Amino acid sequence: MSKVTLTLCAGKDRRLTWVRKDEDYVADFCLVSRRTLDDFEYKVFRFHFLLGADWRLCCRQMKIDRGTFFHTVYRIQQKLGRVFRDLKPYSLYPLDEYFGGTVRKGPSPQAPCVIEMPKPSVSPPLLKTA
Repeated sequence: MSKVTLTLCAGKDRRLTWVRKDEDYVADFCLVSRRTLDDFEYKVFRFHFLLGADWRLCCRQMKIDRGTFFHTVYRIQQKLGRVFRDLKPYSLYPLDEYFGGTVRKGPSPQAPCVIEMPKPSVSPPLLKTA
């Protein structure tokens, strides 16, 4: 079952709206993946990551060898990782930013202001004369 939450929308009038964030995330995840990957990569992505098939089943179903499969998986992870992080205005990674948690735009006003004091210069010890 999905849950519906009441969320404050950013904007001029600051209204509350009902949203299904889990479904929105899944839809964004799938649409961004479809737009980013080519046909072969998306086929591997769908079988392996979305449907959960292991590498043997994927290789048999798509008639590819093991090396091609794993190289494609690594390429998919690299492509989608970068796109999910760099997506604007709301990236899909990290999850706390997508789901409305902490937004990392700058230091928070509660963050303590730390000023580093300069280190005292060490003078050579004085020699005592007898």
